[in-house]
Amino acid sequence: MNLYDELEKTVATQGPEAGINRLITELREQKNYGSLFYALLMKKRHELGVSPVATGTNQDLPAAAHQGFEEGIREAARTVGQLYLTEGNLPAAWAYFRMLGENEPVRQALDKYQPGAEEDVHPLIDIAFHQGVHPKKGFDWILGRYGTCSAITTMGGGEVPFPPDVKAYCIERLVHTLHEELTERLKAEIQRVQGFQPTGKSIPELLAGRDWLFADDCYHIDISHLSSVVQMSMQLDTNADTSPRDASPLREQGHGLPSPTGRGAGGEGNSAVELKLARELCAYGKNLSPRFKFQGDPPFENHYHDFDMYLAVLTGDDVDGGLAHFRQKAEEADPETIGTYPAEVLVNLLLRIGRPKDALAVARKHLAKAGDMRLSCPSIVDLCQQTGDFQTLAEVALEQSNPVNYVAGLIAQRGA
Repeated sequence: MNLYDELEKTVATQGPEAGINRLITELREQKNYGSLFYALLMKKRHELGVSPVATGTNQDLPAAAHQGFEEGIREAARTVGQLYLTEGNLPAAWAYFRMLGENEPVRQALDKYQPGAEEDVHPLIDIAFHQGVHPKKGFDWILGRYGTCSAITTMGGGEVPFPPDVKAYCIERLVHTLHEELTERLKAEIQRVQGFQPTGKSIPELLAGRDWLFADDCYHIDISHLSSVVQMSMQLDTNADTSPRDASPLREQGHGLPSPTGRGAGGEGNSAVELKLARELCAYGKNLSPRFKFQGDPPFENHYHDFDMYLAVLTGDDVDGGLAHFRQKAEEADPETIGTYPAEVLVNLLLRIGRPKDALAVARKHLAKAGDMRLSCPSIVDLCQQTGDFQTLAEVALEQSNPVNYVAGLIAQRGA
């Protein structure tokens, strides 16, 4: 007797409920989970006393049955989704848990999943990274399977709407990966030329006294990767606090920086190690032939030197020197030709190390004439609000002929 004959006999002799249960059992055994989902919905419709024939819109259901049937949908989706998870079919499982808006079961499965060497991980990356179920795991797969170039492209595409901790994780992984790759290549080259394994562990130690490493315009790693990763590293923060990242030191790349946390520079926080590794990458970049030192826009025109000074402030290695470096850039920038961007970078940098009053002083000096121009740093109004300095707000508003901000500043001073 085939299945259809058996189902017909069961319905005729034992009733509809028995027939549905027999169908559900058979579909489970066949692992036909897609059909099982609809069989479970049919069972729920039968329990609710409505037609077992689904119209696809559920408009045929009486109002009193809507809540019960919706719960039936959720139960069926969880059942089928879990069955797919048990089978290791994460993409199929995600289709059902996504319907429910329940990410956690799939996130846990992704966390434990180890794809085979020849397995196509595109569907897993799509779920984990692009759909945000487990972006850190997804980025690991991107970096591990498709390499640094793909990972950099993914991060630089402006389509990474993740919270700061996820963005920081991805950048940290890139910094570590590139640093390890460069270190190993330098060691191999030193051993090849000098005949011994170098003892230096850091990149500056490996470079010391070995100018020949860069002879004849030689380089040991993809130069575009080096530049991109160093630039991304400036988004990292030594503070454990992960505030929203929105103020960028490199506006053309669209990379965001953490908003100020109010803590000083140099604290051993979540990305302190990676920032120091990024400075080592800068040390390598500064030794490259001029042919490979990309020309940036002020205040980062001297690419790796300027990047390193910025990072030196974040790590606390040279806060005063780094600030003086960018203060001079802001002073020398001609607003007519270069614009105000060097001053904006300095404002953001001061905020990141917890110096809002100094940031306001820079903005007061260099950005007061910017008016309503869109800036990459907080406006003077925002800075006055943050510092409680409403006298400055009134002064700037008077210079800008802005009566609204002028009165607001006067009133705010009275209540301060």
